[in-house]
Amino acid sequence: GPFMQFADKRDLRERMWRAFSSRAYGDAFDNCDNILKIVRLKDERAKLLGYDNHAAYVLEERMAQTPETVIAFLDNLRKSYRPEAEKDLARLKDFAGGDIDLMPWDVGYYAEKLKQELFQFSSEDFRPYLQLDKVLDGCFEHFSKLFGLAFTPNSAYPVWHKDVKSFDVHDNNSGAFIGTLFADFHPRTGKKSGAWKTSYRNQGLFQGKNERPIIAIVCNFTKPTADKPSLLTHDEVETLFHEMGHATHALVSDVTYRSLSGTNVKWDFVELPSQVQENWCFERETLDMFASHYETGAKIPETLITKLRAAKNFMGGWGGLRQASLGILDMSWHMADPANISDVASFEDMVLRDISLFPRYAGPSSASFSHIFAGGYSAGYYSYKWAEVLDADTFEAFLENGLYDQATANAYKNKVLARGGSEPPQVLYRNFRGRDADPNALLRREGLL
Repeated sequence: GPFMQFADKRDLRERMWRAFSSRAYGDAFDNCDNILKIVRLKDERAKLLGYDNHAAYVLEERMAQTPETVIAFLDNLRKSYRPEAEKDLARLKDFAGGDIDLMPWDVGYYAEKLKQELFQFSSEDFRPYLQLDKVLDGCFEHFSKLFGLAFTPNSAYPVWHKDVKSFDVHDNNSGAFIGTLFADFHPRTGKKSGAWKTSYRNQGLFQGKNERPIIAIVCNFTKPTADKPSLLTHDEVETLFHEMGHATHALVSDVTYRSLSGTNVKWDFVELPSQVQENWCFERETLDMFASHYETGAKIPETLITKLRAAKNFMGGWGGLRQASLGILDMSWHMADPANISDVASFEDMVLRDISLFPRYAGPSSASFSHIFAGGYSAGYYSYKWAEVLDADTFEAFLENGLYDQATANAYKNKVLARGGSEPPQVLYRNFRGRDADPNALLRREGLL
């Protein structure tokens, strides 16, 4: 990714792009036979169980429920993103200049250059204002204002590393114990990269007693040094709020059975509580809770927030069309009759011929599409955008009523978060919003409507 954004040598960008795009295709590690076998076996299983295809089998246990619902959802996104993606590409071509015949290996490079020219900032500009200790305090304040939670450090709990922090969580109003939260923020040898939330004990019946949850969030933020605190990028702040969204989903759970508590919900619903929290990271009211210069104490400048918000939807049409196309490719693989597919590349070309803005210059992406062939997202890749619609529609309720409006926050907390998977997610969402999520909410947030 960074190489394609910053490498000035076009021939090396092309070499890198072609190699990356041809992974597991045309060599000793070719996946094509594996893919054809996988889709054949999945289709055979689905038909043995009485389903039309693998997509119908999978989606019966998802919020979307049917392949037809998913196809209509993705097609609506495609129609909205396609003209915007064409505009994004045309703008890049103009920026690159007439002597450049823009190719896929040029997109990331010129997009980065154009972004810097348009918005005049980089992610590093935010670090001095985003000190981890203050961000964490501000994050806790945010969840206190939103859901009435109090986070109190408690060093009495045993931890698996000296960097891990532990907190008792209580209800601000009643004082009732909500649960235990562990936070493991810094990289170390042997620790997995990335960020995630995990549950050591979910809320619900445990040995005959209704127990409160024990939850952890894990990140990999730069460690402080002797003379400098841990400073975050804005993306990392979003990551913290995202994982705390998952944690809160588990912490405020109020159900009988652990198997239905917190994040034990349908696959295409689980990212709503996490993704929606990222929205507050772009709001001045929330940023003022923690964003101040680590040396001077000065609040984050309004100009920097303005640039951040302006750049949020940069190349949104291009990125949105890519995600929609991957979702459509996934559904096509898992709805088609495998008997009619003999060549992976030809099948992919047929599916994407009216979606892609470039012809295929390397191997088919299906050959390395591990999400749907090895990662559990078969007939489920759409759920990324599905959850974005839910979170955009949810946040619109807060924009309409107030970022920390208590009636809205309590309805969301009690009717969605606390209920876990005890009712179908579409029922929970209608209880909260009074209607289904509006698909156009995402397009409005992205500036496409």
